[in-house]
Amino acid sequence: MQGRLIYLMGPSGSGKDSLLQAARAPLEAHGCRFARRVITRSAESVGEDAVGVTPAEFERLEGEGAFALSWRANGLAYGIPSEIDAWLNSGQDVLINGSRGHLEAARQRYPQLLAILLRVDESVLRQRLLARGRETPEQIEQRLARSRSFALVGGALAATVAAEAPPTESFAIVDNSGPLPQTVKRLLQLLDEARQCA
Repeated sequence: MQGRLIYLMGPSGSGKDSLLQAARAPLEAHGCRFARRVITRSAESVGEDAVGVTPAEFERLEGEGAFALSWRANGLAYGIPSEIDAWLNSGQDVLINGSRGHLEAARQRYPQLLAILLRVDESVLRQRLLARGRETPEQIEQRLARSRSFALVGGALAATVAAEAPPTESFAIVDNSGPLPQTVKRLLQLLDEARQCA
């Protein structure tokens, strides 16, 4: 039985890294694997179990076919190692930290993927980004505007999929504005529901 790719996405500051850390033990207990992203800036991997490489190293790895998925965003390059294909083929679910802008390309390669958008109230997101101190206020506002526009598209897509498409094509929006354990619980519920529909 083929495993399912779980494609977690959300704006910077939405808490993806915290959620991945908190959900790791319960998900691994259910046989789910976690893929380590390869990123072209080591500072981006703080808080995430990722591998930092130089742009030249990334280009070399990409050229050698080391990535199942790769994309560019915000001046960085991201790659998901090709080992996920072996895990999926062995029947294991695999969770990756994906990109909202790369979702459709990922769905082309993995039609049965479960896409999950992590949403956060804009005021909470702004506070998190400011506290992180990695970007200027102008860059933060640009991120918030991008997140706002994607949430509108994502919400419309979610409504359409829920009404017209089979469960295997689901697009879920999970709110992470509240306590982290509540978000972890909702994530586990979504994965259980997806397995039942498989």
